[in-house]
Amino acid sequence: MLNHAFSASVFLLAAALSSASSASAETFRWAGTTDPQTMDPHAVNAAPVLSFLNNVYEGLVRRGPDMSVEPSLATSWEALPDGAGWRFTLREGVTFHDGAAFDADDVIFSYQRAASEASDVRSWFAPVTEVVRVDDYTVDFLTSAPNPLFPGSIANFMILDSGWATANGADLPARDAENHATRNANGTGPFVLASRDPGIETRLVPNEAWWDTAEHNVTEAIWTPIGNPATGLAALLSGEIDFISPIPLQDVEQVETRDGFRVLAGLETRVIMLGFGHDHEALKYSDETTDANPFLDPRVRLAVAQAIDVDTINRVIMRGAAEPASQLLPEGLSGWSAEHAERPAYDPEAAQALLADAGYADGFSFGLMCTNDRYISDEAVCRAVASMLARVGITANVNAMPVRGYWDELRADNFDMYLLGWSPGTFDAEHPIRFLAHTPTERLGTWNFGGYSSARIDELLEPIQQEIDEAARQAMLDEVAGILQEDVAYVPLYTEPLIWAMKGSIEVVQRPDNFFMLRWVTIN
Repeated sequence: MLNHAFSASVFLLAAALSSASSASAETFRWAGTTDPQTMDPHAVNAAPVLSFLNNVYEGLVRRGPDMSVEPSLATSWEALPDGAGWRFTLREGVTFHDGAAFDADDVIFSYQRAASEASDVRSWFAPVTEVVRVDDYTVDFLTSAPNPLFPGSIANFMILDSGWATANGADLPARDAENHATRNANGTGPFVLASRDPGIETRLVPNEAWWDTAEHNVTEAIWTPIGNPATGLAALLSGEIDFISPIPLQDVEQVETRDGFRVLAGLETRVIMLGFGHDHEALKYSDETTDANPFLDPRVRLAVAQAIDVDTINRVIMRGAAEPASQLLPEGLSGWSAEHAERPAYDPEAAQALLADAGYADGFSFGLMCTNDRYISDEAVCRAVASMLARVGITANVNAMPVRGYWDELRADNFDMYLLGWSPGTFDAEHPIRFLAHTPTERLGTWNFGGYSSARIDELLEPIQQEIDEAARQAMLDEVAGILQEDVAYVPLYTEPLIWAMKGSIEVVQRPDNFFMLRWVTIN
């Protein structure tokens, strides 16, 4: 094992030299609205972090351009007899960015770290009972029951060098504080972290010792967070950057008709929804209703759903680029329920009748928490929702804030209602059930901020994870979708669009999970 203090200095010096000798034509500058909160792949389970760090770290498996599961640090995997778990055969000859060798010890260390109470990704390992080192390049993940989804469910489980982490006091992730892994990285991936100035600029250079064949021609990649999409678009059109996501929807035509630029558009696998404080006995941010929580009544939650005109939000704010959603995942993904395709109809009069029936004919006020830099036009959507709710007598006090502090506010229960976007990492309906619908426990329901609880959904999760008969599994998923709709556990609004803008000389791969992979960037 290398001396990690010395080797870290060596690989950063090498990165700097590589950067200094780079041809400017091959320097790639890209921007987005949200800076990753950390360089620690186990500290924050959020797309901006996982997307960025997939360029630096790697997992046992990865997803290709078509979202299929591919070998990465594992060359193969197979189910153990009697559904006891999965055996992964590891890739030999792989080194971390500082030159340390990769082996089974790093996998076990990373599992223990990622599954710890300090980790924000521990839900990924809820089915795992133990990880066993068979030999230097073989590990067994033992599960409590057969789990056919498991290999794909850990595509974003990234492996740290155990020696580097221990030498630098980063044995555990630091979600609410900082440690060495917050601003530094040592992965096996295609790019090396050369410098990190949070909120300002992050520089990456190619990993010349990467085990795979590079398909890109980037010699340096410079990431700059630009919170205002209009400012980012101006930077693109002036030539300061090569790529930005997203851009204001109203500016798509301007970019498409501008010589030398293009837009790549699609639908993300992310549903934007509203959540409620199901476990809050009283509203926290009401002007007058301080001794009760109207949202505990499903009639009030349904009234909220029927008061929101999603088609108008799509037409006016999203410029027709979104798709109305009825469930916690978009139509077309595995496990989506055709039986529950319809969302509550926009019907303000029915909403008012429901409110009156629930004892709130005169309405009430509440606090609506919302991001203003995480999703496309997120604050505008929240204010549109507030305007629509006001028409049926519900007054939303909107608190829009940057995403950097947003999740901490939700975890602290500082909301009455909140905005959330969710993209299922496994592209299967089990994923949002596990994270958003299961009763919160140490490893399950970890993003169920409102504390929604259904004993039947909790009961169904494990058989859904185990069932291999497609029809039987779908029947259980249909039942869960029906319960969530009947309870109005959430109010799904729409599937978010993907809007990437770039110079015409840039070639990229747009995955529906909105992960941006530098290894597929070509500068012509």
